[in-house]
Formats: sequence, structure tokens, C-alpha cells
Amino acid sequence: MNKPLKIGIVGLGKMGGIRAKTVRERDDTVLVSGTDPNPPGKGFEDLQILPDYRAVIHSGVDAVFACTPNRFIPEVVIAALEAGKHVFCEKPPGRNMADIKRIMEAEKRHPGLVVKIGFNHRYHFGIMEAKKIVESGKYGKILWVRGVYGKAEGSGNPNEWRHDPALAGGGILFDQGIHMLDLFRYFCGEFTEIKSMCTTAFWDFPLEDNAFALLRNEEGRIAMLHSSFTQWKHRFTLEIFMEDGYVIVDGMPSGSRSYRDEWIIEGRKHTGFAIGNPPEQATFCNTDPSWELELAEFVDCIRHGTPVRNGTSRDAYETMRLVFGIYDADEKFKQQQAARLKEIQVKS
Repeated sequence: MNKPLKIGIVGLGKMGGIRAKTVRERDDTVLVSGTDPNPPGKGFEDLQILPDYRAVIHSGVDAVFACTPNRFIPEVVIAALEAGKHVFCEKPPGRNMADIKRIMEAEKRHPGLVVKIGFNHRYHFGIMEAKKIVESGKYGKILWVRGVYGKAEGSGNPNEWRHDPALAGGGILFDQGIHMLDLFRYFCGEFTEIKSMCTTAFWDFPLEDNAFALLRNEEGRIAMLHSSFTQWKHRFTLEIFMEDGYVIVDGMPSGSRSYRDEWIIEGRKHTGFAIGNPPEQATFCNTDPSWELELAEFVDCIRHGTPVRNGTSRDAYETMRLVFGIYDADEKFKQQQAARLKEIQVKS
């Protein structure tokens, strides 16, 4: 029997806690060490708390989890790879395209190591079932997709790092909407044309709190996105309409349960009495297996030398390309953001 994989975690906040819990639940993984500038008072008694990420990397671990603010992820990932460690990191892996390029270059220098990015929404039951339905061909080819993903507020911490451009690199689109963009790519492939409008409509921070985007790929498929930080009623909805029918993933089994229960709904285009209101089949999904399935794939890739299937560095690169393409496509927003950032710099 293989020895358990020894894992260290850099960043012991919310995501570090989720990853630690998932590691503990497996028989073939064990927590060894962790670090955080403000270590939690409890919840990590089973691992050695070390002074910095370098100490974690060199604490005898096989793999490192990078669960830090976006700014620090590339530094941690690259250092871990250079030390011969496998790496799992949260999304987005950096603040800009230069960051993900640096990670990919380091990955190329170490082809025997596994690098996986945390696009966990691909592992939600509703998404996995929708993928099976689409790939079965029962409703024909995809015509268009539409996604709405929004929440009402953040952590409540006035010093929340996600509101700081120097730490985050982007607002709600980069933090949460990036998941929906990844799912658009998952179902439709790469997009080449972007139209968008972004705004800071309500919250007092220098990043977008709403982004609206239209994307089109070479096959003519169109995707519509609304990513929102003013969605007072939390919502996750992904609609996929095909030639002869549709599948909708509505709701999400988040820890807060505030996005409603997850349902997958499918129906076939009707030509008779039910035009516009066809019979539907709805399936309830009441658990979230994504964290466990992500870790299972990561461990499997390490054990068997197989390539990462979901959450590759290329997935991160292409999805981040869409995020920054959406920002760039709204010239007015770019000008407003530049003025706000300049104002902040003057005040500081």
C-alpha cells in the first residue's frame, strides 16, 4: 500500500480550512504543516504551524496547497515546483496574465510534477450531469448558454483583501464570475469575441461589483454572463440551450445554503400543444462533492502520473484571458478604474 501523501497548506483562512478538512477525510493523505500570517487559534492542532511558506515547502511534504490571496499564489507555486513539490492552488492563480504565464513556465520546467487549479464548480453534481446530457447528443448541438452568478456581500471584514486591487487584481468577475466563465469554456470551448459592460454600481471599493458580457466562439455559439456583487437574492443559474432541447442547472449546494438547492432541469423542444412550455424532468442534488472530487483527482494524478483533466494551468490561462478581455472590452470602465486607482494612490 502506498504511504499517505504528506501535504502542507500555505494560507489557513476559509479556503485553507476547507482544504484541510478534505485532506483529513482521506486515508491516503495526511496534513503535515501549514502557515498563515495570522494563524487561527483553533482548528489546525493536527499540523505544525511554521513561520512562512518556505518552511512549509521544506517540511518533508509531497505536495503544497496554496490558499493565499491572489497576489502571493505565483510566488508560492513557483517556489514549491522548484523544490520538487506537487501543487494545488486556488483560483485565480495570480492577479494578471503575467502571473499565470510565470506559473506555466515553471510547470514546463518540471514536467513530472502535478499542478492543479481549484475550479471546483466542474465537480458539482448538477454540472457533471449536465455535461453527460450535452455530450450524449440527445438534444443536438449547443446553440447558446447563459449564466448568472451573484451574491450580496463578502466576509464583512472591512480589511477584506478581495477589495484591494493590489492583492486581488479584479473584482467580483475575477473572484466569483471566473467560475462561470470556466463552465462556459467547459461546455463550449474557447471564445474569441467579447462585448462587455462593467461597473462599480454600489459598493465603495475600486473594483467592479457587476460585469455583463457577451462571448462568441468560432462555431458561432454565444454565451451571456452576469456576474454580480449586488445580487441581493443569491443566485447561480447556468442555462444550456441546444437544437432539440435544453438543460438548466439552478441553485448551488454552498456551505451557506443561500443559493437555494441545486436542481438540474431538462426538457425537449415541443412542436405540439406544449410549445413554449414543454414537459420537464427535474433532479434534486443536495450535496456538494466538489472538494472531495478535486482532491481525489489531484491524488490520482500524483499516484499514477496521469494528466490533470479539470483545472489545468491552461484552463486558468484561458479563463483569465476571458476575464481581462471583458475588462478591456469596456473602454469607459477602464478609464473610470484608472482614475479611481490614481485617486487612491494620491491619498495614500
